[in-house]
Amino acid sequence: MADLHPGVAVLAPLLGTWSGTGHGQYPTIEPFDYGEDVTFGHTGKPFLTYTQRTKASADGRPLHAETGYLRVPSPGRIEFVIVQPTGVTEVDEGVLSVDGSGLGIDAESTSIGLTGSAKEVTAVTRSIRVAGDELSYTLLMGAVGVPLVKHLSATLHRQP
Repeated sequence: MADLHPGVAVLAPLLGTWSGTGHGQYPTIEPFDYGEDVTFGHTGKPFLTYTQRTKASADGRPLHAETGYLRVPSPGRIEFVIVQPTGVTEVDEGVLSVDGSGLGIDAESTSIGLTGSAKEVTAVTRSIRVAGDELSYTLLMGAVGVPLVKHLSATLHRQP
């Protein structure tokens, strides 16, 4: 594999595959639990690759998937470019921090694209924390007439 590009070296703690469980809620749906696998990789270019897949804890049926890229346009800044098979594209921008407790990302949508058949999504924020071999996140979403509220939270562990 190619060496990690120095422009994204600060994101090295994300690299690898993470698995775990999460909880989803939204005012328009019943709460649910899910299993999740996330992989961050690289190609030697100044971005990380990102794939995510979830399945229902109750019966294992597929729930959601997304794929995309992470970039570090300048020190302390992060950009996500994400596409979902539901017809939603998302550009999130925000703050990247690294300290003794690990890596932190706080990003909010600056642009959301929708296909003609996609559900209305108006805003997303993503907060991600990596401490050693544990990754936790919270996702807030504004959609279908509901303002920005907590939608997802999960704790994942690095896989060998």
